[in-house]
Amino acid sequence: MSARGWLLSDAPTSRWQARAGRAYAGWLALSRNRLAMVGLAIVGGLVVVAALAPWLAPYPPDLTDLGARLRPPSAAHWLGTDEMGRDILSRLLHGARLTLWIVAVVAVTAAPAGLVIGTVAGQAGGWLDTVLMRLTDVFLAFPKLILALAFVAALGPGIENAVLAIALTSWPPYARVARAEALTLRHADYIAAARLYGASPARIVLGHVVPMCLPSVVVRVSLDMAGMILAAAGLGFLGLGAQPPMPEWGAMVSTGRRFILEQWWVAAMPGLAIFTVSLGFNLLGDGLRDVLDPRGR
Repeated sequence: MSARGWLLSDAPTSRWQARAGRAYAGWLALSRNRLAMVGLAIVGGLVVVAALAPWLAPYPPDLTDLGARLRPPSAAHWLGTDEMGRDILSRLLHGARLTLWIVAVVAVTAAPAGLVIGTVAGQAGGWLDTVLMRLTDVFLAFPKLILALAFVAALGPGIENAVLAIALTSWPPYARVARAEALTLRHADYIAAARLYGASPARIVLGHVVPMCLPSVVVRVSLDMAGMILAAAGLGFLGLGAQPPMPEWGAMVSTGRRFILEQWWVAAMPGLAIFTVSLGFNLLGDGLRDVLDPRGR
């Protein structure tokens, strides 16, 4: 039997074969979506650029040359230079590392927190559900960027505090999604069977409910990554995120806005990078939603 036939077998002989088959079928469905593949290519390119930035960048990101300040794109500086004579391409390549780090940290902190809170609320019900959901409603009552600004103002400017603020404002949507999924599973037969066998509430939540809620949360995370990037860029633009001379794209747009009419490339190049990466995550998220969301199939 070929590898493809083994993966797509209607009668898998092991749990591993069944899981590998589902993953392969999902990849086939995703690969048929051309826009999703474009998004995957953009996100993959971001990862490669972030990993190889020290070798791809033609200059150090903080190398200043006042004699070459505000130079237009040329053979020496493909995307031009900024007000300090720094190479914009080099700063964008190193800024990709910062962008990817922000997205990864927020995703691995906010999503699990929202998943646990939502599943616990949905399974427990009663007063615990009420308390957790009213807390979630408080966070959802404020626009994410405004709430992040409040947290950063209290914590102080800096990239670490900006990431913490974005994470603190990003978990409520995941809690809502997870709770909705958990409510549909609360009275499922296999959950009742697990209770009859003496499974503890923690084991039921972590072993049975969380895995069923995970696909919906993954889809929501992939769709929210563009918003995370824009929030980080917005904080950097306002001077509350990454501080100079860090090559953060939002901060680069902020410093370049003074030259937007004559030296347009200073702000346009990092703005184009933000737009492209955000578009890539949105396209990939739409494709993952079609593959992973049971209601979309």
